[in-house]
Amino acid sequence: MGRELARHLIGACTRPGGIVADVFTTSETVLVTAAEMGRLGIGCVPRLPVAQHLVGRLRQELSADQRAAVRLRPNGPDELRKALLGLEGRVELLIAALPPYPESGWPASPASASCPSCRAEQPTLVMPDLGRFLEDARQVLAPGGYLAVITTARHDRGRLVDLTPGIIRRAAGVGLAFVQHVIAVRVPVEGDALVVQPGPAEMAQLRRAQSAELPPVVSVHADVCLFARSTGGAR
Repeated sequence: MGRELARHLIGACTRPGGIVADVFTTSETVLVTAAEMGRLGIGCVPRLPVAQHLVGRLRQELSADQRAAVRLRPNGPDELRKALLGLEGRVELLIAALPPYPESGWPASPASASCPSCRAEQPTLVMPDLGRFLEDARQVLAPGGYLAVITTARHDRGRLVDLTPGIIRRAAGVGLAFVQHVIAVRVPVEGDALVVQPGPAEMAQLRRAQSAELPPVVSVHADVCLFARSTGGAR
């Protein structure tokens, strides 16, 4: 979640003084942007090391008055209603940026076991839990409130899996109306070209020129699905 995308979503979906909740909080971006735009920002942070890191970042990025408009809750996405207890029916925007992990939950690479950052991350929503999460999201949203689900295609057992159609289908079943699908470009654009700069993970995938293996895969965009709470109940 980049600062520009957060600012666009908050500006388009909320009013000054409104409530913005970041469901998978791994950085300060959404909370800082919400506070700067005069909204109340709530972050769901079940991991203490991540919460401690965020507190330090918020102190660097925001004034004392702005920090008063930020709340951290020790709850994950499976405890959404508990995290937003007392705010049911008042949240104007929920942002759920799903971690880029396989549906099974954790990174597939064995090397991730030695990475403190990877160990600190929470697993993504597996499909059987998605319906419950979407139902909880509808309950906490204000009438006409919005849910923004941000995801990317996944590689799972050699297949490319696009979660977007399943998310849209399940959201409709709980009364969340599909509003728009946005392509969010994650890399700089120069003229008509995307400037793709591989990071350490992509560099580790470089292959010999004569290799029969697939080339490295670099993610250059995310899918943003925007849903609105319909007023007529589930359909």
